[in-house]
Amino acid sequence: MAGARVLVVEDEADLVATYERLLRRHGYRVVSARSREAGLAALKEEAPHLLIADLRLPDGDGLDVVRAARALPTPTLVIVVSGFASNESRDAALAAGASAVLAKPFSTAAFTKLIQSVLGIAAC
Repeated sequence: MAGARVLVVEDEADLVATYERLLRRHGYRVVSARSREAGLAALKEEAPHLLIADLRLPDGDGLDVVRAARALPTPTLVIVVSGFASNESRDAALAAGASAVLAKPFSTAAFTKLIQSVLGIAAC
């Protein structure tokens, strides 16, 4: 799905830069938000194909953004990323509508493969 719009909601600047670089390298259009509020606003403006959201954001719960993405007229696919992954947080993310949960730290290969899988792209 080359050209797919991806919204990244992540507060860590270095991770945002990494996500943007990897996603753009694979032909995705990337928009980033650094907070819950900015992520919710970007969802309305961008209508992304995929949301990559951190669980813990400086102004609230990343699952609020996940729920909003899944409630859109055309629900957005979601990958939740967390440095505080647990069975409970994984279950909560999946219950909120996430397609997948990825624990930090992760390899670029695992990240790319997961995105391709969620978007339904066969690995090259």
